[in-house]
Amino acid sequence: MSRPRTRAEYLARLVPPSVAGLDRRSLLAGAAGTTALLGTGLLAGCGSDSGGSDASTVSLGSNQSDPKPKEVVAKVMDGFRTSSGLQVSVNTVDHNTFQENINNYLQGKPDDVFMWFAGYRMRFFAARGLASDLSDVWGRLSGMSDAFRKASTGDDGKQYFVPSSYYPWAVFYRRSVWQQNGYQVPKTLDDLTALAGQMKKDGLTPIAFADKDGWPAMGTFDILNLRINGYQFHIDLMAGRESWTSGKVRKVFDTWRGLLPLHQPDSLGRTWQEAAQSLQQKKSGMYLLGLFVGQQFDDSELADLDFFTFPEIDPAIGARALDAPIDGYMMARKPKQEANARKLLEYVGSKAAADITVKNDPSTLVANTEADTSGYSALQRKAAELVGSATEVAQFLDRDTRPDFASTVIIPALQQFIKDPKDIDGLTSSIENQKKSIFTD
Repeated sequence: MSRPRTRAEYLARLVPPSVAGLDRRSLLAGAAGTTALLGTGLLAGCGSDSGGSDASTVSLGSNQSDPKPKEVVAKVMDGFRTSSGLQVSVNTVDHNTFQENINNYLQGKPDDVFMWFAGYRMRFFAARGLASDLSDVWGRLSGMSDAFRKASTGDDGKQYFVPSSYYPWAVFYRRSVWQQNGYQVPKTLDDLTALAGQMKKDGLTPIAFADKDGWPAMGTFDILNLRINGYQFHIDLMAGRESWTSGKVRKVFDTWRGLLPLHQPDSLGRTWQEAAQSLQQKKSGMYLLGLFVGQQFDDSELADLDFFTFPEIDPAIGARALDAPIDGYMMARKPKQEANARKLLEYVGSKAAADITVKNDPSTLVANTEADTSGYSALQRKAAELVGSATEVAQFLDRDTRPDFASTVIIPALQQFIKDPKDIDGLTSSIENQKKSIFTD
């Protein structure tokens, strides 16, 4: 569930000298180009050559690189070792690097099991034969809702994914700061704008913001599109069925442009952790992010953290749709230790694994409904209620669309918009032109 800390150290260690001078956009210039360029570098070389060869071992490719999620994965794997007697070789890769180079990884020498996301991005790899059918594993799982089964099902009706956790995106704030200043939860966009203006007068940065790693701004686009144009348009836009040059998309960027002055400046040089720390330090009044924002708060401060769902923009659409990504596990198309891999997948979807997560991670919600959630904090209970009351749930922009489109088109486009929000027509035309070539591939 965690999002990336930094990929600089990882890239410095793995990128071959022959390509070390390339800039980020060159490095991400498309799945085919990346494969030819990097060969066995980056994720393609991160799968374990020996970890899955021992009959008593199974290998796991993990994108949980932040300290707390990495610790939780380790404890879940310890639980599996104890219950099965099998050893798990965990290969942890920086979250962003894992995500942006997943094509290479799956076509190279992937681990037996790998961590990934539900929704479009799961179906994308399943349809291309890069993941194994897990329908038999699902036949042995209990405590999984029909909604989670649906989110784990490929285009062919088979299951390719085992959910482990999920988390909503919302607007987070410190209760003590709001009480001290007499702030009230906004019900409309006008209310939010007025509140942000008052925060400025009170010496606060109204909205913490960061986009150094490329993905956080997607959350802002998502929620504005959901509030302005509704869930179905958003999902169709992500799937390439709607045009980025439509007036509906322009309205999203127009609205966002009006809100940018209320956001923390210089966001392209800031990580989400640094933005979250400004909220934790009571320097910012609000932050639109996932529940994992709590990772940047001490245990003693978590009780002061609260949230509200992004307010209504159009009364006809309302404010009950949201992003609530589902994290989980998949199996490579040709695992070296398939039997062991299926045992691991059954375990990570079990009540036992969920109970370990509940005890050790206050910044996520577990998928298994049989888990003992009595240990949930008030914040976790409120988050579960929010997701339960949502009329529609999206998986997040980079999970609801093609991975190559998200990495090579949307990330640079949104960062360009943040840097210079004036030329919306040029921006959306560029996205649409690139979309056509990618979605017809």
